[in-house]
Amino acid sequence: MKDKALILFDQAVQKLKEANDELCRPEEDVVRSMVCSNAHAAIESYLRGFLMLNPITHSDEESIEKLYEKCKSLNRQFEEVNLAGFRCNAHKEESRFGNDPSELTRCFDIADSLDTFLRRERIIA
Repeated sequence: MKDKALILFDQAVQKLKEANDELCRPEEDVVRSMVCSNAHAAIESYLRGFLMLNPITHSDEESIEKLYEKCKSLNRQFEEVNLAGFRCNAHKEESRFGNDPSELTRCFDIADSLDTFLRRERIIA
């Protein structure tokens, strides 16, 4: 399980980097769906990776919110990562162009907060 968790953490770091790279482009060149999709994938991979390190079962269909609640049940410090404002619909095809810039940066901020939190807790290096 630890190997699978490390793979998920590596994927999350890569997706966070891709979202950041996209956000650093000139505003008119930013592909919103790329930022949202990459940030969403990073958040999900960070949460699933943490759960893999612990004896908690979860399914592939569970929402970010449910994964987050499970992570909080294992480590109350997860409450420091605020998911408020997480309305990213990266997984929904019809939302491809629906995320406004503030939602994109909020998705990215949540993914970045998770990365910072997991590093501070020494869960990832």
